[in-house]
Amino acid sequence: MAHRLQDIIKSMVELFVEYSDAEGKISKEQMMKMMDKEIECAEMKEKLKAKKCDKNPCDFRDFSCCLGQVAVCCYQKKTGKGQDWEDCSNKC
Repeated sequence: MAHRLQDIIKSMVELFVEYSDAEGKISKEQMMKMMDKEIECAEMKEKLKAKKCDKNPCDFRDFSCCLGQVAVCCYQKKTGKGQDWEDCSNKC
């Protein structure tokens, strides 16, 4: 447990590498496939799928920014601080 943040970052990078193409990009289709496989929470899946991808395909920077926004939304939902979960569907 001493390296939780390090493990999270490694997992995020490994996930991107697994689903990205040779140019280091993930298509919207691959992103949907990844969400179906990697996310269990039906509510979170629906929120993520409702997002409009500005860039198709997205690079690691776009991917990590989106995950960061989703993490903020999850934090807000868990703690009740900040925006409503409903407002988070427009963040990425």
